[in-house]
Amino acid sequence: MISRILLLIILNSCLCAATFRVNVTQSCYQAEENHSITLEWTFTTTPHGSSRELFILCSLLVPPRELTLYQVHEGVEVPESQDEEFSGRVQTDKDVLREGRIRLHVSRLRTEDSGLYLCEVTTEDGSGIERCRLNVSAAADQLQPQRPTLTPEPENRTKIIWIIAAAAASLLLVCIMVAVLIVIRQRREASSISENQHMNYERTSIEMC
Repeated sequence: MISRILLLIILNSCLCAATFRVNVTQSCYQAEENHSITLEWTFTTTPHGSSRELFILCSLLVPPRELTLYQVHEGVEVPESQDEEFSGRVQTDKDVLREGRIRLHVSRLRTEDSGLYLCEVTTEDGSGIERCRLNVSAAADQLQPQRPTLTPEPENRTKIIWIIAAAAASLLLVCIMVAVLIVIRQRREASSISENQHMNYERTSIEMC
């Protein structure tokens, strides 16, 4: 009789372990620096399961270290176990935890957050572990090098001013020379007309005599 009871207990434990599973919603995530992302896992739950038998450990594997993002011990969250690299950047949905869903909202992403994320879950029905990979790329504004603003040096400014001044002086000199030539030409024409009139007057006087 005792052997049958032990056999039933063993078979029941094996059956529970076989039906307990941990799954990851997405095996690979891609995000940009300074943005946010939600990592999600699911695990098998039972209607009469005890929360005190729930153990969760979600971490980032960075050999030789393992950084803790989120931990639950005997159904109670352990915020002090979180590594300082993720301090203030990881939020969880407590309401969906009862449904067997682990949702970690990671904000202000850094390129150092890239890597392999593990989530291990243990309940009275069994245990399991699943993983996903996160790739965080650098922000677009950091990928494009900023073009330096070219500002003219004081020496170049002085040269430009001198060139402009010389061009203006040359133009003014040309204008003065043209004006002088016009005046000289007008005077010559006026003098020529006066001489012609005088000669005509003398001829007229001689003919009258």
